[in-house]
Amino acid sequence: MADRDGRLQAWAKKNMPTREELAKSRWIRILGTRVTHSEYWRFTRRSVPRGVAIGLLVGIFVMIPGLQIVGSALLCIPLRGNIPIAAFMTFLSNPATTPFILLASLEIGSFLGFRTDINSFYALRDSGAGVGQWLTWLFSDAAPALVSGLFIIASVSGIIGYFLSIWVWRWWQGRKWRRRSDRHRLENPKELEI
Repeated sequence: MADRDGRLQAWAKKNMPTREELAKSRWIRILGTRVTHSEYWRFTRRSVPRGVAIGLLVGIFVMIPGLQIVGSALLCIPLRGNIPIAAFMTFLSNPATTPFILLASLEIGSFLGFRTDINSFYALRDSGAGVGQWLTWLFSDAAPALVSGLFIIASVSGIIGYFLSIWVWRWWQGRKWRRRSDRHRLENPKELEI
């Protein structure tokens, strides 16, 4: 378990942007030093769930790797979310999950009444179509279905992530308090004798 936590921390340290790297980004530089303020980098019971929700919302809806982290960092400023958590949550939409997210969003968009042909999606995928063919298909048929489906999936994921992170945060804090009280009872057994 400890080895897995160490690997996760090493991966996050390698792939997550630092305050200094974000401050150098031309998109974030317009905000000045505000993005590097410690308020957005502290792990608190309010900022962590906001960061989770923002990261899931932007990470799933935007689907462009460079813009996901920058977009989530920019959205964390007015909503007072945790920037590292938001950036980390954007990694849930990765090359392994993107096809499933796109397919699900097309299905949701079709269910909502937007015209899209799922069979043409499969045909393009199976034929190894180029970027031009994908863009032609996207902008002719599937854009409204894809955008509406992505918005719904991103919004629902953000809401679920927000409440799940609140629950995990409370569970983790309760566990810390129980350990602290157990340690206190073991160190001070005479207080229990009344």
